[in-house]
Amino acid sequence: MNKNIIYLDNAATTRTDPRVVNEMLKYFDILYGNPSSVYEFAGKSKEAIEKSRHIIAKSINAKDTEIYFTSGGTESDNWALRGTAKAYKDRGRHIITSKIEHKAILNTAKNIEDIGFEVSYIDVNEYGVLKLQGLKDSIRNDTILISVMMANNEVGTIEPYENIADIAKMKNIIFHTDAVQCYGHIPINVKKSGIDLLSASAHKFNGPKGIGFLYISDDIKKEPMMFGGGQENGMRSGTQNVPSIVGMAMAARIAHENIEKRMKTEKYLRDYFIDRVLREIPFARLNGDKELRLPGNVNFSFEYVNNTELIALLDSVGICASGGSACSASKNSPSHVLVAMGLTKNLANSAIRFTFSHNNTKNEIDYTVNCLKYFINNIRKS
Repeated sequence: MNKNIIYLDNAATTRTDPRVVNEMLKYFDILYGNPSSVYEFAGKSKEAIEKSRHIIAKSINAKDTEIYFTSGGTESDNWALRGTAKAYKDRGRHIITSKIEHKAILNTAKNIEDIGFEVSYIDVNEYGVLKLQGLKDSIRNDTILISVMMANNEVGTIEPYENIADIAKMKNIIFHTDAVQCYGHIPINVKKSGIDLLSASAHKFNGPKGIGFLYISDDIKKEPMMFGGGQENGMRSGTQNVPSIVGMAMAARIAHENIEKRMKTEKYLRDYFIDRVLREIPFARLNGDKELRLPGNVNFSFEYVNNTELIALLDSVGICASGGSACSASKNSPSHVLVAMGLTKNLANSAIRFTFSHNNTKNEIDYTVNCLKYFINNIRKS
């Protein structure tokens, strides 16, 4: 990594682990056979895919048959919503989600509304936690799916997903969770938690971009994502991306072998950063729940400061941070997540997200806080 860069935007993407890259390389120029071919050489690619599927399945206590490889979190979210809508349309045409979901969910929900479904968008409290009573009150006889993210990508709040799963099960409703920010960062057990569908993306846990997976419980009906040659058990046709699948599995293995250590390191950096900012920078507001949040996620609003200007100043000294979701970084409108949490437009437009990895250091945090103090003081004086 460039020594002049302090990378604090790991929720947007992570550095691909060198061990992952090394594992992928041989599937480009040595074991490059098409896994759908029948000869022995191609069988090596097929074997690598199934070994990878097993690693992923084991990491969330799923069966191998319940893991389907996709191009990433957006495709997985689309498939979860659209597939469930199609599979269960005869039972009902009502779906429930939250107001703070990733755009991959919200825009898919809008598309589903265009084809005759109704979608209820549930409020969250000031910390970004879904209001469970609002969820219960929205359930109808024709509700077929509840989709609520495991943790929010902007403010890091971990949602009460196990409680939501219990509510769904009591009403015989399918439960999907977008775990893109969680997988590889906190332990997940889909069977214990009652999750029917789960989305994940490799580049969020030190794997390659353009690859992810969707967990679909064997207990629910499925609809194919794409039609063609019948790959992924007929559910997602198209020649599999063998190098990326292998890379994702390697990243998953590394992440889960050291998950408690990684969590401890990220939580220490997070809490140290929060403590310094709250003590040393006036008019700083922590967004999201202080305790129920991802180990490496911090989101602050700095009152009387425009986040675009502050992010540019941080960038000028090599610090990479963001105003929220990378997918919405080019838009000038305030974050829909922060607005849903009740922040004013000014507070929402002063918000910056810092997301740490186990590779960050205390010295980097100190340097970042010192730069923040200097830049914010100058902005407020001008």
